[in-house]
Amino acid sequence: MQTRNKFMDDMSQLMTNAMGVAQGAKDEAENAMKSLMDRWLADRDFVTREEFDAVRAMAQKAREENEALKARIDALENK
Repeated sequence: MQTRNKFMDDMSQLMTNAMGVAQGAKDEAENAMKSLMDRWLADRDFVTREEFDAVRAMAQKAREENEALKARIDALENK
């Protein structure tokens, strides 16, 4: 037969509660750090990947158009 020890039960409950508090503090610290990093990045005017890709595509298209126009000018000058 096993007897229940009140002190051990209280210590077990205290440790369980402490782990819950520690987990909550960890989650709150992670959220605060993420928020801080988001604000820091926003203040630096970094662009998103989508914006970067859109501008890169526009630049590529402009380069191709310039090359085509240069070829046309060269052909007209050679006539």
